[in-house]
Amino acid sequence: LGDSCFLFLIKILAKDLLHPSPEEEKRKHKKKRLVQSPNSYFMDVKCPGCYKITTVFSHAQTVVLCVGCSTVLCQPTGGKARLTEGQYQPPTCTSRRSPATFSCRRQLVQRNIVPSSPPFLGC
Repeated sequence: LGDSCFLFLIKILAKDLLHPSPEEEKRKHKKKRLVQSPNSYFMDVKCPGCYKITTVFSHAQTVVLCVGCSTVLCQPTGGKARLTEGQYQPPTCTSRRSPATFSCRRQLVQRNIVPSSPPFLGC
């Protein structure tokens, strides 16, 4: 009986350190994760008035105004900024999460910065 209880406890207390669950990794401090990753990101916010897209830092410490109509898009809090107006535009590719890089051709075409032809394969 003693050996079987011991093995049962080991199975319960055993924890896979190489394959943590995503929820567990998200709760950890950014430096104590298996692979270090920041909690902050850049997001595109579309103004409901003039429909212009503004790139906003997730942890902005100042009030962010729309470039076109000067409406307040987000207000700072202690951590993440609170969106007041506008709609969050999810990034169409991972390059939008990096600061001020517009390497994704799809984003450039959508913003009419680069002509849509010739066809581009991939991101």
